[in-house]
Amino acid sequence: MIQIELNHIEKKYNEELLFSDINHTFSSPCIIALLGINGSGKSTLLQILAGYLSPSKGTIQYTINQQKISPDDIYQYVSVCAPYLELIEEMTLSEFLSYHASFKPQKMEVNEIIAYIGLEKSKDKLIEKYSSGMKQRVKLAQAFISNAPVLLLDEPCTNLDEEGIKLYEKMIQDFTKDKIVIIASNDPQETKHCTEKYYIRDFK
Repeated sequence: MIQIELNHIEKKYNEELLFSDINHTFSSPCIIALLGINGSGKSTLLQILAGYLSPSKGTIQYTINQQKISPDDIYQYVSVCAPYLELIEEMTLSEFLSYHASFKPQKMEVNEIIAYIGLEKSKDKLIEKYSSGMKQRVKLAQAFISNAPVLLLDEPCTNLDEEGIKLYEKMIQDFTKDKIVIIASNDPQETKHCTEKYYIRDFK
């Protein structure tokens, strides 16, 4: 079991307070919706949880099977899909997934992942030639199909068509067992599988 313990977390940008005094422990398995208006701090909190940003105040402690995880090692336990994360577009899909698997093991072989997300015909095409929806499928694949026990999703259905949304829902069913999943979104389509909901406004 993995846990994330937030102790008095606060984040300010200049003098603007996004949120303060967040005290909460997330324990696997769970699927959490993080809700709030645009600009309220949802993405910022996800980035703090991922270790991309530091809080202005407070601490975060990750533990797995009651053993503390060093802040330098958190990246091994977390996968993220977010609009601000870029793909390596100079690679083909096969190259990118193989490269990604070299530092974050996957639950499937590369060709199996490509078939799962329906991009077999484009596996040898440079990612820069992909449509926005195809790129989002790749982002979802590298996050969901990782062995990491924490999955952080920021507006995961961005640019997806109806078939892409069905793929997202299938990934929720297939790859979230025993994980902590936190979804930052205002779209009910993206959060309908969540069993708990938290509102950023509650931490103002």
